[in-house]
Amino acid sequence: MDSTWISTLLLTLAAAGCAYALAAAWLAGRAAGRPTPTLPAGAARPSVTLMKPLCGDEPNLYENLTSFCRQDYAGPVQIIFGVQSAADPALAMVARLKAEHPDLRIDLALDARQHGSNRKVSNLINMAGLIAHEVVVLADSDMVVRPDYLERIVAELGRPGVAAVTCLYHGVPAQRSVWAQLSTLAIDTQFLPNVLVGTGLSLAEPCFGSTIAFRAEALAAIGGFERVKDDLADDYALGAALRGAGGGIVAIPNFTIGHTCVDTSLSDLWRHETRWNRTIRNVDPAGYAGSLVTHAFPLALIGALMPNTSPQGLAIAALALTCRIVLCLRLERAFGLDPHPYWLLPIRDLVSFAGFVWCFASGAVTWKGHDYRVVADGTLIPEPGLAQETGAPTT
Repeated sequence: MDSTWISTLLLTLAAAGCAYALAAAWLAGRAAGRPTPTLPAGAARPSVTLMKPLCGDEPNLYENLTSFCRQDYAGPVQIIFGVQSAADPALAMVARLKAEHPDLRIDLALDARQHGSNRKVSNLINMAGLIAHEVVVLADSDMVVRPDYLERIVAELGRPGVAAVTCLYHGVPAQRSVWAQLSTLAIDTQFLPNVLVGTGLSLAEPCFGSTIAFRAEALAAIGGFERVKDDLADDYALGAALRGAGGGIVAIPNFTIGHTCVDTSLSDLWRHETRWNRTIRNVDPAGYAGSLVTHAFPLALIGALMPNTSPQGLAIAALALTCRIVLCLRLERAFGLDPHPYWLLPIRDLVSFAGFVWCFASGAVTWKGHDYRVVADGTLIPEPGLAQETGAPTT
């Protein structure tokens, strides 16, 4: 069988992927250069409730949570922590933060009730009764922010036509391991560019667990967090519900916040990325399939190694890596990110391509130690032991 046409197709896709990387680099500069909304100097700030669902003692958890406790925000702030087990080690962290910030209102919801298959959303439902303020900001426990975070989020939410605010995020390795660095590269050189292209070309309307800010009255209007209690992509579903109820947009500010990358092994890395891929595929199946073109280096490498391939194949593979480095440099400059270990990019791209292909075969995910199957509409179906029975990697 003549494989020349297959090689030609792969190399053509790889060349398109090079153009995609350069386009993403340009869009990064455009996104970071947008005007920054500000609140009037001296004006009263809206009161804010920060919601932080917790589960276990994660690496860098204290540093992450402390960054939210140290906000330069002039309005009233309440932080609600949610824990579902009296044995959860995160409770000790909450007690420590209360002792260290006596002037900050910190409330705890300790409630084991389960309202749906999504355990994080069940935690939020249990926390919702404690909301005391007019603006609500959700943020995952592995996020780390600067002191002006709340000020900038509330200013963005105050723009006309904005129903909610979400945030781009970059990777922050919890330790200097290869696996944490590879996880950081996945966020900074794949997730972030894909979002910039999708939003820059008006092809996507994302909403991320990194931050979801909205008005408390909007939450009531959509029926509370119960609306998304069975969704794997609860953040996306919540954003869609807020857009629908308020008739506005989910705005994305011109900065990124940090996502702590805690992977310490290949299996950890694979689990997390399989869940991410599965979520994206359920939210936007056509877009996920189309993201094949973003895997320029693996496509070029496969095409170059096939029989009867033109000598230009390896040149296209080299060009793909060069474009990836250009993209890294542009993202670092646009969003003020730390320099990346560029030598890991070929490994990063090969692992990402393997994960991309795997998610067309596997429907199994594991989230916080619990096994699920994801059905076509994105609903989580609990299935204890599923990953072991199918032989699928857990996420």
